[in-house]
Amino acid sequence: MPRSAPPSALAQSPSPAAPARFAQSFATLQQLAADALAHAKAKGSSACEVEVSEGFGQSATVRRGEVETIEYNRDKGIGVTVYVGKRRGSASTSDFSPEALRQTVEAALDIARFTAEDEFSGLPDAELLARDGDFDLDLHHPWALPIEDAIAQARRCEDAAFAVSKKISNSEGASVATQEAQFVHANSLGFMGGYPTSRHSLSCSVIAGKGSAMQRDDWYSTARDASALASPEDIGATAARRALSRLGSRRIATCSAPVLFEAPVAASLLNSFVHAASGSSLYRRSTFLLDRLGKRVFSKKVNISEQPHLRGALASSPFDNEGVATRARDLVVDGVLQGWFLSSYSARKLGLVTTGNAGGSHNLIVVPGKRDFKGLLRKMDRGLLVTELLGQGINYVTGDYSRGAAGYWVENGEIVHAVDEITIAGNLRDIFRNIAAVGNDVVVRGSKQVGSLLIEEMKIAGD
Repeated sequence: MPRSAPPSALAQSPSPAAPARFAQSFATLQQLAADALAHAKAKGSSACEVEVSEGFGQSATVRRGEVETIEYNRDKGIGVTVYVGKRRGSASTSDFSPEALRQTVEAALDIARFTAEDEFSGLPDAELLARDGDFDLDLHHPWALPIEDAIAQARRCEDAAFAVSKKISNSEGASVATQEAQFVHANSLGFMGGYPTSRHSLSCSVIAGKGSAMQRDDWYSTARDASALASPEDIGATAARRALSRLGSRRIATCSAPVLFEAPVAASLLNSFVHAASGSSLYRRSTFLLDRLGKRVFSKKVNISEQPHLRGALASSPFDNEGVATRARDLVVDGVLQGWFLSSYSARKLGLVTTGNAGGSHNLIVVPGKRDFKGLLRKMDRGLLVTELLGQGINYVTGDYSRGAAGYWVENGEIVHAVDEITIAGNLRDIFRNIAAVGNDVVVRGSKQVGSLLIEEMKIAGD
């Protein structure tokens, strides 16, 4: 079948020069997407969207100085979704050959013809699609890291952990990983856009103590640009200090007390917020935030924005998984809920307009408060510092929250001993409204950026 030209694009990014490590050029991905759209139209689809992607990476893990694993991955795929009226079908393949592409489109059409009609299905409204052809948000930073150098960095990381103290008795390993990918998303409305991305990480997990008194902890750093990663020595030493600080851990008596969520685990509360405020939860009426738009759901101290266009950030994107343009917006202002997380489908179900969140949120930023971590401990005075959460005990319909936890007991604003084998419980309605302070100790590891969060009171189940 002759290759068709790419559709006239509402938003077609310039074809960047593909790094030699990518098997396909960006132009090839564009052409594959165009071919799929053309074949779907020729076979009778009323609408179609396509995503073509490829990626590769490597990781090396060292344990006690010896190489434990070396992994390489190289993936590619084409996903096709077609519409026949209000009937929808999807199919995918990892074969980029013309025949496989045609078969994938036809398989999606066959599925669509046998599915039930859904009045809310279909492509996004054309006027909402991204139109700016420049999609460069500085998201691609190749790391040409020879595997020998990756192993050496992992060893430096682990060596730094063991050097902290002789009480570091064992290691669960230190790892260095690098990943790159590129993709093109296109649909029959004329949209075509895509770009390359990267994500790199360093991590270390070690064990302190011996016998029944052993404790473990870890630390890691992740970034688009390897130059923004913490050093192997810092990561290893931090993991070791955290493991050592947990020695002598014990349970505490059941009580109610203030709870401080350390920054890395505070992000889990934002995850709960996103889940409860998502379109699928709303149209299923399975969220405790139902009918709360425009009302106070957080403490007045909490302000949350979505910033999808931060250059180099881990969750930046010029458009969502449907090609809808993303935009900066305020989600929570002085505790008052300003918006939802909607795709085109969920928005139609609710009689609303998509917010450009098909596929998830983009860089949720909680405005930091004035206190650093030590300042938050002093404000709490007496209570529980949570540094690890275990299990999933959240009922999003009622907001009931109960999770296993570990951390430290605090008296007079100072950590006095480690705590484990406890459960913290409450209701997300109360947890959100009773945030007494937001820290400025932000640890950036993903799509949520938040400092430590101090909750006025939660139930703590111990002895």
